[in-house]
Amino acid sequence: MKIDDLAALETSFNQLIETLIIKKNSTEEFTVKLSSERSQFTRFNHAKVRQTGHVADGWIELTLMENQRSSFRQFPFTGNWEIDWQTAYQSLQELRQEIGLLPIDPYLVLPTGNNTSREVHFGKLLPIDEVVPSIVQVVTELDFTGIYAGGVVIKGYGDSQGQKHWFATDTFTLDYSLFTPSGQAVKGTFAGSNWDESAYIQKISQDKKQLELLAFSPKELPRGQYKTYFAPAAVADLSMMLSWGAVSEADLQQGNSALAILSRKDKVLSPKFNLKENFQLGLVPRFNAWGEMAEPELPIIEKGLLVNTLINSRTAKEYQKTANGANSSETLRAPEITPGNLEFAEILPRLDTGLYVSNLHYLNWSDRPNGRITGMTRYACFWVENGEIIAPIENLRFDESLYRFWGDNLVDFTNFQEFIPEVGTYESRELGGGLVPGMLVEDFTYTL
Repeated sequence: MKIDDLAALETSFNQLIETLIIKKNSTEEFTVKLSSERSQFTRFNHAKVRQTGHVADGWIELTLMENQRSSFRQFPFTGNWEIDWQTAYQSLQELRQEIGLLPIDPYLVLPTGNNTSREVHFGKLLPIDEVVPSIVQVVTELDFTGIYAGGVVIKGYGDSQGQKHWFATDTFTLDYSLFTPSGQAVKGTFAGSNWDESAYIQKISQDKKQLELLAFSPKELPRGQYKTYFAPAAVADLSMMLSWGAVSEADLQQGNSALAILSRKDKVLSPKFNLKENFQLGLVPRFNAWGEMAEPELPIIEKGLLVNTLINSRTAKEYQKTANGANSSETLRAPEITPGNLEFAEILPRLDTGLYVSNLHYLNWSDRPNGRITGMTRYACFWVENGEIIAPIENLRFDESLYRFWGDNLVDFTNFQEFIPEVGTYESRELGGGLVPGMLVEDFTYTL
């Protein structure tokens, strides 16, 4: 996206906020949230282009608040002032008509403060005409399937108190699988703000080695407990479970949190486990749905102890807590797990005999109060003996407590991290992801 075009969108958005401030009644408050993108999408099948196209999209969410009541409307954001203002003013009038009919919200959070921010991260993405040749050049002989999504993503916020935030970033994700003739697959992601051809070639080269190992007959393992190495992608899946009823203060207050035992100090995790929100990576905006700014870093678990939960202003109001800039769902937005001391060359020797797990799927809580997670292995998972990969495995279901695999059974994290991106595109391209290491665990429980 051209710099002038991006600036024009920002100007139009600011003008919309300023005009709404002029038009609002003295008893009214409002917030305006923007989500917009200019993205190139290209789908591949058998290392050939199946579908390609460019998307220019954007929407505004206008929330009106008055007399402890609120309601909202969503409408398209085109960047054309005449069109956008007409739609916004019509939405404002509709909200005024219905807001008095709605029930009082005792925990309604009104916009306050004078926060402003502006972050624009320019990257070096592939030109549209170079996307296909750059990706396909190293996979032409492979059964390569995946989707490339790249371009600028924009998030904006403004409100009746004059707070304004603008966040724009160039990003790309390549979410792909390499298949064997028998249907086995290696799953991979490659993402960032700057396309690095050498890093991409190296990534595919590593995947090819795993693809060759998948040619061996899969080994069926009995249920039981096995020493397991989890690659960063698998660690990211496990860590994101913490957003489903663990790190949220509201869940903790309501008795739904998987970290309740940790918060009471009835149990502790390994001193090797450290989790934080790290907004300094610049991957997601720091502002939330009320225009509040999170700190650049927020420690959550330090040396196995819970030191902070995620608290938004609504939860703070309900439970008399201090908000720390969490989003409306109190979920992780920029998680990072601190690396350990396990070197890449030592992964298989230290594993010795057990499982090498590249990916997981179908994760869910099986016993949330006790932190038990269930899920399945998936894609390029192997049986290892005496430090050597012997064969791929048949898929296994696991059921294990985070108080074990991040507790006494945690051997170590790797001394390197990988960025595992969010790749969702259901309504719009998702931002962010997790920066995580791999990890080695003793006696991980597989049930089927």
